[in-house]
Amino acid sequence: MQMFNPSRKTEPAAPGIQTETPVARPQPSNGASTDPARGGLLSSGVSITGSLTFRSELLIDGQVDGTINSGGRLTIGKNAKIKGEIKTKSVIVDGAVEGDITAEERCELRAGCSVNGDIVSPRLVVDEAAAFIGSARISSTKPAS
Repeated sequence: MQMFNPSRKTEPAAPGIQTETPVARPQPSNGASTDPARGGLLSSGVSITGSLTFRSELLIDGQVDGTINSGGRLTIGKNAKIKGEIKTKSVIVDGAVEGDITAEERCELRAGCSVNGDIVSPRLVVDEAAAFIGSARISSTKPAS
């Protein structure tokens, strides 16, 4: 009696049945999306010293001591502490920044944040509960004639 037939072919799984287990991803403390197609996440407890560059979108909830350069969107989370210059397309600040911010499109300072430095941006939104020490220059992005 033969119990195992080596010539037998295995059949594929039935359609609609998932064969891989989805991976659970941790969510950031401020509720922002961590979809990898949208951008990256530097979670609280992470500390970086040096230059930081990214392309599309980044949420920082940790500490950065150095420059941040990007043509994308930066969100500084409630737990974040940034010490250095920021140059990006747009930035939302919920945490603490000690350094100058240059935003090509928009800079938003939300309630509870603190910024100690100068800001240059064509649009600046400051919540009444934000702490801001420095100067702000609202620059036009229109080319000179």
